[in-house]
Amino acid sequence: MDDVPATPSQKPMGRIALASLIGTTVEFYDFFIFGTAAALVFSDSFFPALGPAAGTIASLATFGVAFLARPFGSILFGHFGDRVGRKATLVSTLLLMGLATFAIGLLPTAGTIGVAAPILLVALRLCQGLAVGGEWAGAVLLTAEHAPAQRRGRFAMFPQLGPSLAFVLASATFLTTSLTMSGEQFLSYGWRIPFVASLLLVLIGLYVRLKIDETPAFAEISSRESTARVPLFEVSRRQPREVLLAAGSITMLFAFFYMGVTYLTSYGTTALELSRPTVLSIGIGAGLCFAASTILSALYSDRIGRRRVTMIANGVALVWSPALFPVLDIGTPAAFAVGVSVTLAIVGVAYGPAGAHLPELFHARYRYTGAGVAYNLAGVLGGAVPPLIAAWLVSSYGSHAIGFYLAAMALLSLSCTFGLRETKSVTMSSQPVGQPTLS
Repeated sequence: MDDVPATPSQKPMGRIALASLIGTTVEFYDFFIFGTAAALVFSDSFFPALGPAAGTIASLATFGVAFLARPFGSILFGHFGDRVGRKATLVSTLLLMGLATFAIGLLPTAGTIGVAAPILLVALRLCQGLAVGGEWAGAVLLTAEHAPAQRRGRFAMFPQLGPSLAFVLASATFLTTSLTMSGEQFLSYGWRIPFVASLLLVLIGLYVRLKIDETPAFAEISSRESTARVPLFEVSRRQPREVLLAAGSITMLFAFFYMGVTYLTSYGTTALELSRPTVLSIGIGAGLCFAASTILSALYSDRIGRRRVTMIANGVALVWSPALFPVLDIGTPAAFAVGVSVTLAIVGVAYGPAGAHLPELFHARYRYTGAGVAYNLAGVLGGAVPPLIAAWLVSSYGSHAIGFYLAAMALLSLSCTFGLRETKSVTMSSQPVGQPTLS
């Protein structure tokens, strides 16, 4: 296999960073408003016959099904990202996400079309899962493959800020609609506004992405006609260990994040009986904590390494997990704010270096597929499972059981991170398969 010579980007890194940031913010905004709506609205609108408890579980399950689609999205879009290019693939993922989200905003409820409503809801959610499954790897490759090695963590941070900013934006949007209309109006049509309005953000994201160039690593591979024929087969044959360990190393951040942005939103309004505006306002502050810790950890990973920062995050998560629900169950808004903010800050510490670490682990021929599959496998275990079983754990064993489950996820991630190598000094565009070259 021919190595690809390093070709430094001649384009301003600021434009590339902005393109990746706007794209992931739009994609994850679309993804998260579904989670907020699932926690606050969908049980009444799409599952009214099941009752409050079962309806909440069913609505959160619709949020979780997207994670089952995400690995398939990473395979599908990873194939084209490694064969056709990063830029064209990222345009496709943004279009799919935008159209699916817009359609959810127009979807009739169960009271209008009966059982077809939740079926269509699940189908559109699967489309969202496919799109976001292909989004992350392409967005981080856009910056990581352009950035100089010594500042790769800094620039790969920008797409990593998308989820935190999207969570703040989604919470603010729902907060605005809930404060400006009655509860009946919000349940009737107010929840639809964020979904329909997201189309404008998608158009902005498309405009920015169409203005950028292909990454140097892929352009060089393409010019040599050295692209992988079937990227999934190559990465499975040559670097299966890296795929599995990388997935395990970030499982904790998915478990913590989706518990924080989805289940705890429902837990705050139901179990703790906090008002919806209070919970959403706290979510905005917690999202800012997530963004701040993402920035700091990404910058620090350029100094001490991706692996070490990730291990610190997983170690802190292991200690914090059993304390989370005792803090939340104090029942005050301040306690809820501490619980959610610390949880998302820990996620940020793990998430910051991941934007550089996962791409650095894989050869350029199948880097989109390798990083994407690892990332989305972690999403299935860490993102889909906890929201689904959380309500059952609380009812069967008490809220402390969720803390022990999260601790198990943290221990898994800590162990897998220990098995990975440090990559902060690799030259991404000239590494032999399975063994990065030190720059």
